[in-house]
Amino acid sequence: MINNTTKLTIEVIENILFCDKKISLDDSTLNRVNESYLFLEEFSKNKIIYGVNTGFGPMAQYRIDDENKIQLQYNLIRSHCTGIGDPLTLEQTKSAIIARLNTLSLGFSGIHPSVLILMQELVNRNILPVIYQHGSVGASGDLVQLAHLALTLIGEGEVFYKGEIKSTKEVFELENIQPINIYIREGLSIMNGTSVMTGIGVVNLIKVNQLINISLTLSTMMNEIVESFDDHYSKPLNEAKQHYGQRYVAEKMSVFLSDSKLVKKRADEMYQERTEKIFEEKVQEYYSLRCVPQILGPIYDTWNSAKEVLENELNSASDNPIIDVKNQTVHHGGNFHGDYVSLELDKLKLAVTRLSMLSERQLNYLVNPKINNRLPAFVNLGTLGFNFGLQAAQFTATSTTAENQTLSTSMYVHSIPNNNDNQDIVSMGTNAATICAKVIDNTFEVLAVQSLAVTQAIEFLVIQDKLSSKGKRFYDLIRKMVPVFKEDEVIYPYLKEIKENLLKYKD
Repeated sequence: MINNTTKLTIEVIENILFCDKKISLDDSTLNRVNESYLFLEEFSKNKIIYGVNTGFGPMAQYRIDDENKIQLQYNLIRSHCTGIGDPLTLEQTKSAIIARLNTLSLGFSGIHPSVLILMQELVNRNILPVIYQHGSVGASGDLVQLAHLALTLIGEGEVFYKGEIKSTKEVFELENIQPINIYIREGLSIMNGTSVMTGIGVVNLIKVNQLINISLTLSTMMNEIVESFDDHYSKPLNEAKQHYGQRYVAEKMSVFLSDSKLVKKRADEMYQERTEKIFEEKVQEYYSLRCVPQILGPIYDTWNSAKEVLENELNSASDNPIIDVKNQTVHHGGNFHGDYVSLELDKLKLAVTRLSMLSERQLNYLVNPKINNRLPAFVNLGTLGFNFGLQAAQFTATSTTAENQTLSTSMYVHSIPNNNDNQDIVSMGTNAATICAKVIDNTFEVLAVQSLAVTQAIEFLVIQDKLSSKGKRFYDLIRKMVPVFKEDEVIYPYLKEIKENLLKYKD
């Protein structure tokens, strides 16, 4: 339900994207939008209103005659459909439409309510415009990408329909859908906002939440495999620092390991009288095992920060100008600027890259007997030298992590002036969103390799019955996809299946 009083949340969008929930516009929302439309229709008479009776961008100095105002909007839509590259995913596209629909529903845009009704139909029927990754500088909003949405709304361009790309005109005829009419500034209102970068960002957030949970699971199972001491995730130690994320991760680890038969109590092992000069077991584990709360904690905090900012953006008016029915005026400004979103998604990308680095280091620990002192090289369950185990799979994880590190250069600080220098400082927010999405997808691949290695290590140590119940569930999940292998096998189909299942993983 999209209405006057309910804030749109990430969880609501997740249910629409992945649980096939439907959008429902209530009467109060449509009435509010219609009131804004009627006000702008009257107010814009005999006044200069940007995008109603002027050109756009640096062409705003040119007055548009009344008889050309409707054609002006069609010209804007068609001329800005210059997207190129790969299409956005269906999830990203649907999320972007939902984000734009919610922004327009706030009543600050002066559009006709029929726009919202058609957008609702497209989402609910899974008829989604083909929108391309490349085209937005994230300043006058996502002009190019949203132009492709607007093109669909006027009955032109192409859409995804039942697994195929078809012409919008053909699909609308099949589905008995009528395109919108242009009344005042529908073209500019649809296009002039941050909804594509925000929509992609929402999908990123949903997936990063999964990554954090999977990394927490694998990191905790790593501590079971090495039979680590219990105090590094203890409440007193982690409450000595004031960071919420660190405490959250430590608590999760503590609950996870509460029924494990593998972790050791330091008081039982090290706080008793010991006489040996050299200890066989490590007094403290490597950082990738011992510092999980301190590493995953800031990643979780970064996710929380991005979630707050993106939900604020979802529920904000990101148009220009803003139609102020309450004060009976129109405000010209720059709410379309995507800096808030761009900065958060750059930070989120850095955090996810760090998560992939943690996974890669934990994987390296498993495959290197010189540092784990308990597993065969490359968790090879066959004959060393003759068989290779996960030797080559480590290459995949390492190279993919390296790509993440390169992709983690900030887009937020890479403004390039354009639009005859009218847009002299821009956010690059949509690039930030799509590159973040690539880093996220890469990280699922790194975690897929680690998941396989963790499972093979458990197999070698024969500790299935000593694992925590949560660890055993994850082990069983992977084992259903991948049989125990000692002889060399073609591994990439297993990694692909593991990745696909991790994308749907719910702890």
